[in-house]
Amino acid sequence: MKRKLVTIVYDRRKYVPSKGKGLIEVVIYLSREQRKFIPVRYVTPSEYDQFLESSEAAILQRKYERVLDSMELYGKPRTIEAFNECLQATGLASSEKPQSNTPSVPKKSKTSFIDFFHDELASERIEPRTRQAREVVFKSLLTFGRIQSFDDLTPANILEYHKWLKADGERNETTVKSYHKRLHRYVIKAFEYGHIDRDPYKAVTIPTGHSAERRPLSEEEIDKLRSLQLRGKEEKARDLFIFSAFTGLAYCDAQAFEFGTMAEKIGDIYYIDGSRIKTGTNFFTPILPPAMEVLRMYNYRLPRLSNQKYNDFLHLIEARLQLNKPLTTHLARHTFATLVLSQDVPIENVARMLGHKDVRTTQIYAKVLKKTITRHAEDLSKYFHA
Repeated sequence: MKRKLVTIVYDRRKYVPSKGKGLIEVVIYLSREQRKFIPVRYVTPSEYDQFLESSEAAILQRKYERVLDSMELYGKPRTIEAFNECLQATGLASSEKPQSNTPSVPKKSKTSFIDFFHDELASERIEPRTRQAREVVFKSLLTFGRIQSFDDLTPANILEYHKWLKADGERNETTVKSYHKRLHRYVIKAFEYGHIDRDPYKAVTIPTGHSAERRPLSEEEIDKLRSLQLRGKEEKARDLFIFSAFTGLAYCDAQAFEFGTMAEKIGDIYYIDGSRIKTGTNFFTPILPPAMEVLRMYNYRLPRLSNQKYNDFLHLIEARLQLNKPLTTHLARHTFATLVLSQDVPIENVARMLGHKDVRTTQIYAKVLKKTITRHAEDLSKYFHA
């Protein structure tokens, strides 16, 4: 079913449980990346039900549909800037602010980006680790001090923030890039709400940075790990690692895995057809024999371990094996990627197995495949020698 381009939503910020009223908003879907939110007024849930049944809701929707029709007629791009221009041109912009019957919430500055960031983050339903990462960025802004109001969201201040993040030398380029990625999320929201006229990130270029080269386990190291005699939680940690190393599942996806509902048998092989908890991206990956062996050991129900304890036990195992690389939960995913790529599985298929949105992410793993390079080099040498 085709999605409506203009819809009405209620209480996105979850004020109703504590304040009794929530905000009605009109949502304009301009593109996959851009939405515009237009506040209407704060009402109780019963008043919202009455609003939906009234002609006002239909009139509002049609009003903004006319703006979209106008944009299409004149060949305007589907952007927030173009929408705002058409809104002004058609004289329909008068009700872009919520009516005054707002709930009794603590008063905050209408010009404060810091308050906006805080409120948006507090209202989001996200994983604890994701929330923690975004809170780190929020705290960094408080310390930086030069981005406080919406007016402070300028290209110059974004670049100063970038320099500040790098100044102490404790963050590499990839980490700094992740700070900007999380901050940009809330800058875009501020733009969608009309608090700022343009996205300042469009006027700056943030270096992508370079991740440290992945150091996955070799086949010989995996064999040693599988044959290591362990007991208790260390054994469970090792087995979870082996399961992920032969399915490609990240820690949170492996912990959420249910064989009875998520495994599908095609021919003689079971596959996992699911979506990643972190990104929502679909993946389809085989359960290779070593992973099936782990499932059988635990009667098809994987052990449950916290990420911290899991990593703690893996570090103990790392010492036992005398590895010269850190053994972590995510290393299992890296190991799977390089194992299957080394068997000449097309990189597009590997991307689907891992649930990567972009094959360029998968290409990172191809850089470490020395074994594959030497094998192909031997074949090339034989061919040209002949």
